[in-house]
This record gives sequence, C-alpha cells and structure tokens, in this order.
Amino acid sequence: MRILAVDYGDSRIGLAVSDKLGIIASPVGTIKSVGMRGDVDELSRKAIELGAELIVLGLPLNMDGSEGERAEKTRKLGSVLSKVSGLEVEFMDERLTTVSAERVLDEAEMRWDKRKKVVDTISAQIILQTYLDKIKHNKE
Repeated sequence: MRILAVDYGDSRIGLAVSDKLGIIASPVGTIKSVGMRGDVDELSRKAIELGAELIVLGLPLNMDGSEGERAEKTRKLGSVLSKVSGLEVEFMDERLTTVSAERVLDEAEMRWDKRKKVVDTISAQIILQTYLDKIKHNKE
C-alpha cells in the first residue's frame, strides 16, 4: 500500500511517499500553504496523483506529549482531509523531526539558503519512515 506523509506547516507543507511495499519513504517535495481549504484540495489531489491509499499526518505534540494549538489545527486538517479525499488519515508524533531533518542537512553540508526549501520534505520523510518502521515492528 502506498502511503502519503504530510508535514503540515503554516507556510510550507512537506510531502513524502512510501514505495508500494511500504518499506521505504521518499521525499516528494513541498507545497505552499494557502489556507486550510486550499491545502486540503491540494493534498487530496497529490494523494490521488501519487496513488496513496492512506495519509499519515505529522502531529506536532509538545515535548511533554500534550497537544497545543498547532496539534488542534492539524487534527482539524486531518478530519477535513479525510472527508474530502475519502482516505483514512492517521496521525504520527512528529516531535523533533525538524531537528532530525536539520541534522541530515548538516551531514549533507547543505547551505543554509537551500535548507528552507527541503527541510519540510525531509521532515515528512522522517515522519513516514518512523511510521513504516513502527508498522513493521508491530507485525514482527
């Protein structure tokens, strides 16, 4: 099953997709956020285009595991996205994914001016790979 992962941000939305076997997550880019309705429409279109059967949405929890305003907004997006796309939406804890993405970009020695364009898609890839690894672990 192909899965689309979304790192939902105020200005940019990072996207990643799994292979058909659900083993490897690959970045597929970012889209510019234009407001909830426009974001839902674009994410639904991307899910169809990529052949996704499930959407995993990164849930921005506070460090203590509680949910704040941003998590509430993300849950609302997930609810509307599920209705519009007809796909199930699952949430995945995304704490520290941006930090992990920054480390990856540090190791790749990517210049600061180029990082802004890719950090969200790398974050989506990390969210999805974590989700895929969790599913695999639960099956074993």
